[in-house]
Amino acid sequence: MVTEQLIWAIFFLPLASFTFIALVVRPFFNRYSIVSGPIAILAIGASFVISLLTFTEVAVNGNHHIVNSPYEWLTIGQLKFTVGILLDPLTAIMLVVVTGVSLMVQIYSTGYMAPPKTDERVYQSSGPNHHEPEELGRPVYARYFAYMSLFTASMLGLVMAANVIQLFVFWELVGLCSYLLIGFWFHRPAAAAAAKKAFIVTRVGDFGFLLALIYLFMKTAGVENPDQLNYLEIGTINEHLPILVQTGLISSGALTLIAVGIFVGAVGKSGQFPLHTWLPDAMEGPTPVSALIHAATMVAAGVFLVGRFFPIFDSSPSAMAVVAIVGGITAVFAATMGLVSNDIKRVLAYSTVSQLGYMMLALGVGAYGAAIFHLFTHAFFKALLFLGSGSVNHATGTFDMRFMGGLRNKMPITYITFLIGSLSLAGIFPLSGFWSKDEILLNAFTSGINGGNLVSTIVFVLAISAVFMTAFYMFRALFMTFEGTFKGGSESDPESQGHGPVHLAESPFSMVLPMVLLAAPAVLIGFIANPLFDLAGVPAHWMSHTLEHWLPEGIQGHVEGSKFNIPLAIGSSIVAILGILLAFLMYKPNPLISPQSVGSAFKPMYILFHRKYFFDEFYEGILVKRLYYSGIAFLSDWLDRNIVDRTVNILGWVGANFGGLLRQLQTGQMQMYATATSIGIIVIAAIFIFGK
Repeated sequence: MVTEQLIWAIFFLPLASFTFIALVVRPFFNRYSIVSGPIAILAIGASFVISLLTFTEVAVNGNHHIVNSPYEWLTIGQLKFTVGILLDPLTAIMLVVVTGVSLMVQIYSTGYMAPPKTDERVYQSSGPNHHEPEELGRPVYARYFAYMSLFTASMLGLVMAANVIQLFVFWELVGLCSYLLIGFWFHRPAAAAAAKKAFIVTRVGDFGFLLALIYLFMKTAGVENPDQLNYLEIGTINEHLPILVQTGLISSGALTLIAVGIFVGAVGKSGQFPLHTWLPDAMEGPTPVSALIHAATMVAAGVFLVGRFFPIFDSSPSAMAVVAIVGGITAVFAATMGLVSNDIKRVLAYSTVSQLGYMMLALGVGAYGAAIFHLFTHAFFKALLFLGSGSVNHATGTFDMRFMGGLRNKMPITYITFLIGSLSLAGIFPLSGFWSKDEILLNAFTSGINGGNLVSTIVFVLAISAVFMTAFYMFRALFMTFEGTFKGGSESDPESQGHGPVHLAESPFSMVLPMVLLAAPAVLIGFIANPLFDLAGVPAHWMSHTLEHWLPEGIQGHVEGSKFNIPLAIGSSIVAILGILLAFLMYKPNPLISPQSVGSAFKPMYILFHRKYFFDEFYEGILVKRLYYSGIAFLSDWLDRNIVDRTVNILGWVGANFGGLLRQLQTGQMQMYATATSIGIIVIAAIFIFGK
């Protein structure tokens, strides 16, 4: 029997793991820091088991009476701060995703982080091409698992939050943890810069989210509230805010502003255009961190946020159009950069940005169930791919695919699991990515081509384009990494910041096991969780219908008439296969099409994609240095000359002239002093007498 206390344990177990490792193991027993890994694994493993039980109880059995109403914590005027759990199918699904992926990543980390390489010693490079993780003599193993436990706990707190204040606190904690983990190798300038970049760029989005929450409170504070509803609680917001718009108590424009503000926060966290620049640089963190960020925590938080407030978005056609267009642009925009990247982790990073664009696109066209379904399947195959890239790096010492190749026979398990993840990401039948991607395409097609919605038509075309590019860049990465002959690894890469020397062999069991376990859902979970027809007691389209059933009355989480479309599924599969075929022709041993020739033929486009559309240069050179720094310099100069200097001059003038006035009063004549004293006494007496 699942109880509310047991559900709270899902959050508190990883938090307790962080507390124990950070406050006990690391400061007092760092000689035994190897216990940090098992402690984190046991805590998150227990959370995963409870999450599965909760998922079964809520999503399968439909029991939504497990948790009580939120507990009132603090009341300030009209503000009622509560603490509680919002338990619905979205929460239940996210709990399984976060704890399941985190558990696999923690197990993988015990091998990848390699305790002998992370003790008290200072590691120096043993040669020009050999890069060990220098840590300036500081212990890192305990610190790593402490941060990872806090990261997991923060994301769990975010998905369980019942009110916007609680949600925003954990939203910021997720951002803090990403900063700590991206900059984990803080002695590397690139890692330190990437951490600061991620923190600053996501703060831009967070500012929009915060403004939306403030505006939400301002608009609801003056509304008649005979039922004493708390508009800080997410359930109340989703259920009653659209009604307030329909009754005219809140304008539709105000609702749109609230929705767009929330979306700005999601854009920052999920790396959507134009706040995408931090996400590829986040690859400077340890590879297991990248897997957790890109599959189940930070970037998933943005899509989750829009999904959590979907009824607000659904009530604003303008906000939905913004979400759809930004998602569609991001899906193609990020995919084009993945076409030319040579760093295997950055290719996967761009694929994450692109796939998150798919999810936003789905939410924008009203396909709530399809978006969350894709979030669910994507978590497993994307974690699998990142762990595969770490396994390759463990063997070659580099992330640059130009110095890989020929690993298929040396690392057969890594190759097979990476192939499964690539096929699933490309949306090839019958793997899980096929089913969730097809639902998104189908909803966009039905709303656009069949429904006559121009925005949906545009984003459908963008989505189909991204299908081709996704298949191409994933199999480009696969062929460059595993086919052909080995090209030297870190011994040939002058800029390698890999895991160590070249060691062409399969990764240790602790790294291989999570990849094998993640390969299973990458193959099966799509059809099992959301089958086309009743399957062994599982109803057709079960996950999508369960998610949509829990939306407030009048809110629809799918596009009318969007049922499995065989011609569309075949067409999208053909597009993906064409992308794979082109990658094969260009990157197989003895290619029929030379990549260099294609790059030369489309040199302007290649430069544009390779330089990431010059967004970094624009932000750094124009916005930051010229506008921000110059603006601050101009403002500081104006304030200094017109406010500070003038204030000082005025005070000096007043002091000098007031002193002169006092000198004129000091005449030295007793008659003058007696007269002034008498007048003062008369004035005071008059005030005292007539003032009553």
